[in-house]
Amino acid sequence: MDDRQLAISFVVAIGLGALLGLERERTKGGEGGAGVRTFALISLCGAVAGYLDRSMGLGYLALAMFVAVATLVLGMYVVTGLHGDTGITTEVSALLAFVLGLLCAHGLIQLASWIAVAMALLLALKEWLHRLATQINSQDVQATLKFGIVALVILPLVPDANFGPAPLNVVNPYKIWLMVVLISALNFISYLVVKVVGVEHGIGWVGLLGGMVSSTAVTLGFARRSQQDPQASSALGMGILLAWTVMLLRVAGMVVLINWELGRRLVLVLVLLSVVNLGACYWLWRKTKQHTRGEVKSGNNPFELTEAVQFGLLFGVVVVVARVARVYFGETGLYVASALAGLTDVDAITLAMADQARIDPASLPVSARAIVIAVLANTLTKGAMAIGIGAPALRRVMLVPTLALLGTGVLVIVLV
Repeated sequence: MDDRQLAISFVVAIGLGALLGLERERTKGGEGGAGVRTFALISLCGAVAGYLDRSMGLGYLALAMFVAVATLVLGMYVVTGLHGDTGITTEVSALLAFVLGLLCAHGLIQLASWIAVAMALLLALKEWLHRLATQINSQDVQATLKFGIVALVILPLVPDANFGPAPLNVVNPYKIWLMVVLISALNFISYLVVKVVGVEHGIGWVGLLGGMVSSTAVTLGFARRSQQDPQASSALGMGILLAWTVMLLRVAGMVVLINWELGRRLVLVLVLLSVVNLGACYWLWRKTKQHTRGEVKSGNNPFELTEAVQFGLLFGVVVVVARVARVYFGETGLYVASALAGLTDVDAITLAMADQARIDPASLPVSARAIVIAVLANTLTKGAMAIGIGAPALRRVMLVPTLALLGTGVLVIVLV
């Protein structure tokens, strides 16, 4: 390591320590304890220890420095504990600051930066995480732990091979369960968000948050509510359209995660459909400035094994049906199968088409159209719910946006 690299390592070490110290000092306020200067010095000690170990071969001296810093941190904990503060967050952060400096001295600056940013984020989200802990019950914890075992322990043991007679040998247990893990993880993020923010919000927020859980449930719930409160139809219609927009963005995110090239094809189309939705939302927002309240429920923990297995079976069936339709009926058959699948659930057909396009890049245009068709079929189902179940006022509100969305979708199919 030349002098320039050495200087950069020490400067970065001091900066990362100061970053953590700033957060700790902000949190502690005027209560004393380790702050910006202390954390910067601890990280600098780590960098010096790393230099002694790497460049001078004095590993024992580096270890002695760590023991000395750990002893000082332990003494700091004893002193703060006597004043009634029994938390160890600051002390653990101080020890990790030493390790960050050590990593910088060994040339692992990027890794040290990632760890520091992750630490700062965890420290800054203290209140949010504590609020989350109060919202999570024991059943949620048990379901998450069970699914963690299935995803991290059993998934690697699942056979990664295709089964079935050619050319229908598309049933791959490993890929099916991998998709289950992916969709459950996305659903779990939405589940946590709804848990944290609570259940009562303005209609617009209910549409956004509810769309993370189930845009179909939001549509059905708001359609029924419009019968009880017809005057709120404009606000309810806006909430429904916001939920549909979240569904579109969710589809785009899933495709990008599985197949980047297919995602690039679809993003423009899905964003265009989202713009149509948001334009209708703005029109409805201008019609009503009421702060109508609504309720959004987080639903069941998406890591429950029963729901995971059900989605796995659905995904497997969709994969087989899509292949049968493509082999025996060509592209038209695949489009029909996508439309039928999209009537009830758009996730399974989206993941199936993204995986198919990843295996066979030549099928990118066909897979992209199949996903758009599934999205339009799903939108048609939800639009029928809103218009058929909702009050007359909601029907008038939803008819034009639904037709505009479907018409736009049909027109842009040629773009993919």
